[in-house]
Amino acid sequence: MSLLRSTLRAAPLSSRAFSTSPRASLAKMSLIGRLASAPELLTTPSGRELLRYAVGVNTGPKEAKETSWYQIASFSEGPQRDLILGLPKGTLVFVEAESRMRKVETGDGGGKPAYRLDLVQRTGSIDVLSRPQARDESSQYEATAGAEAEAGDEAMAARG
Repeated sequence: MSLLRSTLRAAPLSSRAFSTSPRASLAKMSLIGRLASAPELLTTPSGRELLRYAVGVNTGPKEAKETSWYQIASFSEGPQRDLILGLPKGTLVFVEAESRMRKVETGDGGGKPAYRLDLVQRTGSIDVLSRPQARDESSQYEATAGAEAEAGDEAMAARG
């Protein structure tokens, strides 16, 4: 038992036995919100394909609800890129993205600097929680026609 205690005391607290790589900084955001529009596929000047989409996140009570909009970039490829491109506006998604604050130049020449939050979604960090309700005209027609038929049947029964 005393051998175990002396071994534990001898190990420095700053050592990381589970990793040989140096510590890295990480800024990550998790968002649950709805797609503002269908994602779009762009090509960077270097020829790499980039997915861009925006997610709106609602906060606050119903009376004072506020929506924050986040622009997200993704370099996903293959089936995941196809999945994201196929998502319609209004889809509820869970996204994990790396975040970085960048200083940007403003055109007004003012003294205050402007900052922009860049979000980059990595492979495997998006989940579809629900798709928007389909508003199919034929189903609306059937529902209206069904209600009218029931009203007609009730009127006939009242007369007869």
